[in-house]
Amino acid sequence: MAAITFDTLKYANRLKAAGAEPKVAEAEAEALAEVFELNLNEIATREDLKHMEERLNERLEARLLQLEQRMIIKLGGVMVVTIVAVATLVKIL
Repeated sequence: MAAITFDTLKYANRLKAAGAEPKVAEAEAEALAEVFELNLNEIATREDLKHMEERLNERLEARLLQLEQRMIIKLGGVMVVTIVAVATLVKIL
């Protein structure tokens, strides 16, 4: 994952310049940096998304193959029933 940096000193200095107490500004900057660090570990990367796409494509192809096989079997069954019905009708008539 690409490193994303958060400049806590710059953020704390901005808070101080806006009138925040120095200790409060520094504590808030550290807390925000911690939140960023924890949440950035949960963000999916391009590689994660690519891997997920590949897995989904594999599963989709497998499901489509299963459906194709089931359709062939059902179509074969319908053809057999039709042939038997036509043969029976030919014998009757």
